[in-house]
Amino acid sequence: MLKFECTMKTGKKIENWSGMITKLTGFGSHYEFKIESRSGFIVVIGKTSNGNFACIPDYDVGCYLSNLNDLFWNSERLREIMNKVDAITVAHALQAVAGHIDLN
Repeated sequence: MLKFECTMKTGKKIENWSGMITKLTGFGSHYEFKIESRSGFIVVIGKTSNGNFACIPDYDVGCYLSNLNDLFWNSERLREIMNKVDAITVAHALQAVAGHIDLN
């Protein structure tokens, strides 16, 4: 179980919330983890010849990512395909899981 903190800035307002990765499973070519936060869903991440990717089956979406520690880029990419709060949550979860997996 990995805990992480999320931060979202809207204008002058800063909002914080907690999240937790409750399950992390490696499948050799990709990883699956379950996020519990304001909502709960599964994220699948892996690597292709074009870079890292994330798929969120509960949203029927996916996108390419930067390295897993890049909060700004990953949250911007994820915000194009899902709501802002969940996108920021996934970006922070990716950063939390980065030291525990190897996508190479």
